[in-house]
Amino acid sequence: MKVRNGRTVRDLRRENRTAVLQRLYFDGPLSRFSLGPATGLSSGSVSNVVSELVAEGLVEEAGSVDSAGGRPRTLLRVSARSGYMIGVDIGETRVRIELFDLALTELARVERPLETEAPRRVDRYDVGVVTGHLREGIPEVLERAGIPAERLLGVGVGVPGIVARNAKDGAVVHGQTIGWDAVPLERLLRESRLLPEDVPYYIDNGAKTLGQAEMWFGAGRGAQSAVVVLFGSGVGACLVTDDMRSGRAVEWGHLTVRVRGRRCRCGARGCLEAYAGAEALLQRWSEAGGRPPAGADEETALTAMLDAAYPAPAADGTVPPADATALDVLEETAEYLGAGFSDLINLFQPERILVGGWAGLQLGRRFLDSVRIHAAAYSLRYPAARVAIDLGTLGPDAVTVGAAILPLADFFARGGRRETSGPEEQGPVWETSLRERAATQ
Repeated sequence: MKVRNGRTVRDLRRENRTAVLQRLYFDGPLSRFSLGPATGLSSGSVSNVVSELVAEGLVEEAGSVDSAGGRPRTLLRVSARSGYMIGVDIGETRVRIELFDLALTELARVERPLETEAPRRVDRYDVGVVTGHLREGIPEVLERAGIPAERLLGVGVGVPGIVARNAKDGAVVHGQTIGWDAVPLERLLRESRLLPEDVPYYIDNGAKTLGQAEMWFGAGRGAQSAVVVLFGSGVGACLVTDDMRSGRAVEWGHLTVRVRGRRCRCGARGCLEAYAGAEALLQRWSEAGGRPPAGADEETALTAMLDAAYPAPAADGTVPPADATALDVLEETAEYLGAGFSDLINLFQPERILVGGWAGLQLGRRFLDSVRIHAAAYSLRYPAARVAIDLGTLGPDAVTVGAAILPLADFFARGGRRETSGPEEQGPVWETSLRERAATQ
């Protein structure tokens, strides 16, 4: 049945369900009475939607609260065990796979390290190796938690690259810095038959999944616009203009900051990532005469650099001298990052810039203070005065959480209904007419 402005009764019902689910999820437990003002729905619509969701097991009672002069009001919340999601982070040092319930409680985790030794560098992101980790890890987390695959809302995957989509292959990854040239990752996973056909995969850029997590549950919550920066071996960013909508990944790390500068992993010269990513930072320290621990992975080596630049007080309270080389390289890196932040500020004028990723969080607030100073110096005064630059709050696992949010967000958008392959509703008459007209010309 059609209603005005082209929406159907089914559309309205789905939107009402979405509104109730989202408010209960983010602000619950709430009573039916409170859901009316929170969603803008009438009491009758709230009652009908809640009855449906309770009958389907998506919503459950969560105690009661006294009302003014009347009977206690029953509180409602989204049932944490009414669905499950898997989040995957194809990172730069490891593949992390986590299983969550709807409350984002971690039920099981599997990690597979990627080779970091220089002789094996070409093989580190071998497509067969990475997909092999996924083929093993996805069934493993389900088995550990005792959750049937049929109960999954979907699998979200964060990847280091640009994600395009086509009808044949689904999500295709273009990861120039890791040697992935049009890798049909979704098709490869589908062909593995890890999961039932009706369990969807959601594959997107890792910075975008980090942005989604910080905006929903972290330091971005409540902001109308933010840029979330992923700082790991390389750097990336996600622009978010609404805390309830998915952001847009931007290849900020490949912005040119120095013409004919250092060679970047992408093959170009002078990219921000060639100066500010953790891999480049450690290379520059070594080139300047620093001594990273032999054979150490990037996280351990960066810790050693920070300890050298910012030594801890000795047992007697004296502070050893700082390693001037490490300190100089870090300060130069802070200036490059500040200049990069100024581009984000001048272009997008966000309310907040949030720094996440294992390297960003490890560098911490002391390093971020220097970045702020340089960002302000390179930015236009008006937008710079209105942006807050801070660390993300969800920790180094935020990409995995954000990846799990991808199927959850789609589940909410469909009003809490799983994907179906049933018949599609007919579109408006004008769509058919114009399609037929175009076919005859």
